[in-house]
Order: sequence, then C-alpha cells, then structure tokens
Amino acid sequence: MPEFGMFAVGAVAAAVTAALHGGMVAQVVVFAVVSVALIAVVRPLANRQRSRRPEVKSGIDALKGRQAVVLEQVDGNGGRIKLAGEIWSARALDPGRVHAVGEQVDVVEIDGATAVVM
Repeated sequence: MPEFGMFAVGAVAAAVTAALHGGMVAQVVVFAVVSVALIAVVRPLANRQRSRRPEVKSGIDALKGRQAVVLEQVDGNGGRIKLAGEIWSARALDPGRVHAVGEQVDVVEIDGATAVVM
C-alpha cells in the first residue's frame, strides 16, 4: 500500500516535467526513475523504523515482572496480594515457600485470576 504514495509522487514529478514542456518519453522516464528511487530508499527505511518500535504491553502481560505487597500470607495453596492497586489472589511459585504479610514479591506469571509470585 505505501508504494501507491510513492507512485503518486512519481506522477507529480512527471506532471511537473509536462508543465516544463518535457516530452512524453521524458515524463515516463521521470515517473519511473522517481517512483523506483523512492521505493528503493523509503521502503527499507520504513521497515527498519517499524522493527525498532518498542512493544507496548497491556493487560496480563503488563503485570508480569511487577512487584506486589503481600496482604495475606501467600504459600503454595494461596493468599492475597496488592498488585497495581488491586487485590489479587496469589500463590507461591515454590509450593514450599511462604511469603509473610507486608513482604514484597515479584509476579512471575498470571494463571487465570491468580498471580504466581516469588
């Protein structure tokens, strides 16, 4: 689709050539040269810029890796944490580990409506 814009610029260049009393052959050559040059230069630049765009995380993906505060003791069976201003049910990644109230924990993943922490 972006190529159509580059062809349009080539057509404008050909129209300018016609306004300057260039012949039909000159108009076609100008159209072809300008269009191909734009495609050859602009397209790789646009693709490179598109690949550099940072990934924006949202929803559950945005919660992974964040820190939370334990509100009710969290162990392998469950508990409660405050994550991003909301209260979540949680369980410890290591079933033998117990996280005490007030402890800072890291969210490893979200399993349904339960945060898995360590």
